[in-house]
Amino acid sequence: MARTIKNPKKAKRKNKGSKKGDGASSSSSVPTIQPRVWQPGVDELEEGEELQCDPSAYNSLHAFHIGWPCLSFDIVRDSLGSDRNDFPHTVYFVSGTQAEKPSWNSIGVFKVSNVSGKRRNLVPTKSAEDDPNMDAESSDSDDSEDEEEGGPSAPVLQLRKVAHHGCVNRIRAMTQNPHICASWADSGHVQVWDFSSHLNALAESETDGVQGNSSLFNQAPLVNFRGHKDEGYAIDWSPVVAGRLVTGDCKNCIHLWEPASDSTWNVDPIPFVGHSASVEDLQWSPTEPHAFVSCSVDGTIAIWDIRLGKTPAASFKAHDADVNVISWNRQASCMLASGSDDGTFSIHDFRLLKDGNTVVAHFKYHKYPVTSIEWSPHEASTLAVSSSDNQLTIWDLSLEKDEEEEAEFKAQTKELVNAPQDLPPQLLFVHQGQKDLKELHWHAQIPGMIVSTAADGFNILMPSNIQSTLPSNG
Repeated sequence: MARTIKNPKKAKRKNKGSKKGDGASSSSSVPTIQPRVWQPGVDELEEGEELQCDPSAYNSLHAFHIGWPCLSFDIVRDSLGSDRNDFPHTVYFVSGTQAEKPSWNSIGVFKVSNVSGKRRNLVPTKSAEDDPNMDAESSDSDDSEDEEEGGPSAPVLQLRKVAHHGCVNRIRAMTQNPHICASWADSGHVQVWDFSSHLNALAESETDGVQGNSSLFNQAPLVNFRGHKDEGYAIDWSPVVAGRLVTGDCKNCIHLWEPASDSTWNVDPIPFVGHSASVEDLQWSPTEPHAFVSCSVDGTIAIWDIRLGKTPAASFKAHDADVNVISWNRQASCMLASGSDDGTFSIHDFRLLKDGNTVVAHFKYHKYPVTSIEWSPHEASTLAVSSSDNQLTIWDLSLEKDEEEEAEFKAQTKELVNAPQDLPPQLLFVHQGQKDLKELHWHAQIPGMIVSTAADGFNILMPSNIQSTLPSNG
């Protein structure tokens, strides 16, 4: 993303190619210096300098927290419509806390409304500083046009907390019945919950005067499964068969859950075993009811068919380090993305499985562990990645370097954009500002919206260059 470098003492900005120790300009004649793109891991900050977010890079950007940090969350599908493009937006969530004491934890069921924003132009417009002929009236009108749609910029948070003993490692809402959620606890229990009463109360409540208010409820789960021999993180609902669930633990065991009714499940006590170490993530096929994939600390990805017994139908080495996360592309079901502890992520094509090498793309941009990866639900070639390097990156794998297009864009911007030359052409956007990023999700009903959680809270972001490439209803 585009960021400027700001010195809070001197309001100094570095120009591209400037060197430390350059002579200072006199106060009577200070040249205008355009901001440049900050390259994480490449550029360094001088003493007293800090990064400053450029809000014009986003159609919408908001931050909030619900108290204790949340290692995991999920976006809850709502009844407000699909392909929503008009601000302000309303979003529903479930999340689990990582509190200091086990008894202080909870599952948060919450609504964030009045998520304001504005569609922005990709090509920067001249400011009053750049064009001395621009009059004050024109400048004022630009300011008014830049106001976000949807009223005040601050979103409204309404939160209901359900008591939960111990930290929540991961939580997922069922696609078909989003009020049903499954959670992994650090105690080794997997629980299934019915949050319909909380979601209904949030949907019916008014937004006035409720900022930050929350209530704590004691509620028993529908199911409390104790069959895993250790805690775990891997969990996924089938998008094809309502209520079908798989859970994987740190002892390498995977259990299959089959719905017996709307509120009961039969959990197979005999686990699927095919990894030699912890199962880190699970993903059901977006099209096949019996197929799922798993990834492990052992560096492999396994493909399973629940009709063929308790061993993998296929398995292959995916990374040289732990495979932390995987995402099965719901727009192109032959594609799987995987993220590793060494910071790399790969794209696999299952059609190449018989050839022995499924990797069609491999990226080494991140230098620290990949903590989350997810394909866009609206664009088959786009995915988002978060890492322990405090970066959330967005990629379009269909892009290649186009020198003519770059020259045309440079001419349009008239050198207003000082872009680095050595970034991968598939890298669309870099979001920063959060510490210890843990998980991200695209909103399936709001094209271009991503939500992320980190040690310091949540971000809702809609990068302007992502939104502009998506189809519009309008």
